[in-house]
Amino acid sequence: MDDNNMKKQNWDVRETELFLEILKDLDMKKCLDGRKVRNNKLFKVAHRRMTAAGFQRSIDQLKIRWKVLKSAYYRCKRQPASSAPIKVHGWWRYEKTMVAIMESRRPLVGPVVHAERCDEGDSDGEASVLHWPQPCPDHSSLNLDLIIKTDPDMEGSSQPRIGFIGAGNMAYGIAKGILSGDVLPIHVKVSAPSPRNLGRFQEMGIAVTHSNAELVCSSNVIFVAVKPHLVPVVLSEISQHLTQKHIVVSVAAGITVATLEGLLPDNTVVLRLMPNLPCVLQEGALLFSKGSSARPEHGALLHALLQHCGLVEEGPEAWIDIHTGLSGSGVAFVYLFAEALAEGAVKMGMPSSLAHSITSQTILGAGRLLRDSGKHPAQLRSEVCTPGGTTIYGLHTLEQGGVRAATMSAVESATERARELGRKTAAASCRK
Repeated sequence: MDDNNMKKQNWDVRETELFLEILKDLDMKKCLDGRKVRNNKLFKVAHRRMTAAGFQRSIDQLKIRWKVLKSAYYRCKRQPASSAPIKVHGWWRYEKTMVAIMESRRPLVGPVVHAERCDEGDSDGEASVLHWPQPCPDHSSLNLDLIIKTDPDMEGSSQPRIGFIGAGNMAYGIAKGILSGDVLPIHVKVSAPSPRNLGRFQEMGIAVTHSNAELVCSSNVIFVAVKPHLVPVVLSEISQHLTQKHIVVSVAAGITVATLEGLLPDNTVVLRLMPNLPCVLQEGALLFSKGSSARPEHGALLHALLQHCGLVEEGPEAWIDIHTGLSGSGVAFVYLFAEALAEGAVKMGMPSSLAHSITSQTILGAGRLLRDSGKHPAQLRSEVCTPGGTTIYGLHTLEQGGVRAATMSAVESATERARELGRKTAAASCRK
């Protein structure tokens, strides 16, 4: 077994502590029938919470960990004075919590806001796993109390109410990703001036409206997913309806956080997000940046909402326009290359439909291998090449055609265009 797989199997103390706190909050004792858990929903909820906190474990791994800890607990009960050590790393830190889980009804001190109960059927109802402050790899700074409980600043509701201003492809892709998580369609609404694109949202059970003001008043997380030149108009329309409890997420290319904050009331929580088209298939690449009034928990909420859309990263705003050129526009660059690949095969005598099918699978497979292997593209490329083989001849031709320089220039041009759009919008908003 390699080091990465070994590390994935091992549980560190902090991860186990979080897992036990979640089980305690979900009232594991109530779901026990003898020594067995009689409702698997508890582990499903625990899995969602662990995932949103940044710990990638399967439901089966959670069950196995619980069995190990439970066995250690019963061993202590049978032989409390035994000198034989319990073979669970950090057991002395877990024993008190295990006793609380196994021997009391609700051991938490203070109220639990809308905690999921493991015996309420299959519906998630009002369950929340979204208002968490740290779904990031830095597990050392996790605050267990904040992870287990909801953020009191989020209207006291266990699920955020999400609104999309704009019904284009980006809004549709993000909405699909969000609904594949823990958000119910009844907590989502979309507004657009035309009914043209609203039907596909209605098919998902999402309410639609033509009034942006109505949407803002019934939502607390608002995605502004309109063309860049329409952003000032939309923000001017909704500003009077915004409160300190609203979160505004802009998906408009090139529009800076400073421009957004200048168009909105003081201290409005603003986040700037750039997704890409594969969000529609939950295979997107999304990068976001926080505004001056946004706190870590707002970033964590957005991350938790978007985690089913694909890869979600947070970074400085200077990277957003670069991400637009790389990933937003880069999707079209890949399609152009795919078209050329297929046409090359057609030129050499392959039927067009077959050429396109093989091309799409080739790009899919290459992308997954690049993502999952962790290797540099140059290393993977060299692994395909053999001395004097077909691939090196083809690569030589691509280099002669300047494909590398042209691709780098394409990303540069798209990035500069995103910056130009931002400058134009900022100048237009200043004139108003």
